[in-house]
Amino acid sequence: MQLEVRNYYEVLLMELLSDEGLIDELPEEYLADLCCVTLNQLPVRYIRHLVDTHFFEDYAELEQMKSEIQTALEKSRAFLKSKLKQDED
Repeated sequence: MQLEVRNYYEVLLMELLSDEGLIDELPEEYLADLCCVTLNQLPVRYIRHLVDTHFFEDYAELEQMKSEIQTALEKSRAFLKSKLKQDED
């Protein structure tokens, strides 16, 4: 039996990265690290069906989640940048 369960924050993060063009711009290894570091800062919200989530979600709640993702993404980019700089030194 295979269940269709996903973390909604992961879905929203991938949408944000796509909208900003980062999926095509960043190397795959860096992008994977960036996603992991970002998602580790966020709560988990599991969903079964994306269409159901869009139907039932509150606009203010969605905007709050997107804001949380943006903040976590900025922190993650700064963290990874500092790690890369340390590796170069």
